[in-house]
Amino acid sequence: MAVTLYGIPNCDTVKKARTWLAEHGVEHQFHDFKKAGITPDMIAAWLQQVGWETLVNRKGTTWRGLDDARKAQIGDAASATALMLETPSVIKRPVLVTANTTQVGFTPDLYQQIFKK
Repeated sequence: MAVTLYGIPNCDTVKKARTWLAEHGVEHQFHDFKKAGITPDMIAAWLQQVGWETLVNRKGTTWRGLDDARKAQIGDAASATALMLETPSVIKRPVLVTANTTQVGFTPDLYQQIFKK
C-alpha cells in the first residue's frame, strides 16, 4: 500500500504521526509541504475525500494571524484552496493519503483502524 504523509517536520502532531508509522512498521513517504510545495491537484484530490472545512485549520496560529477580512473570504472549496496554496501552513496536519483513504489529523486509534494488522 502506497502511503504518503503530508505536513511540516516541526509540527508536533506530524512528529507523533511519523513516530507511530515508524513504530508500527508502516512504510511511507513524507512530503514536507513547506519545502516541496503543494499543488492544486493535491488539494483537489484531498477535497474529494475530506471537506475544505476539515482541511483548513481554523484553530492554528496561521489562521489566527490572518486579518478578519481574509478569514471572511473563506466560504467554499475554491476560496479555501486559494488560501491553502497561498499559505500552506493553514492546512491542518498531518494529511495521510493511502490507496483507500485520505485522513486529516492524527490519533493513535485512527491510525490503528487504517493500518489494521
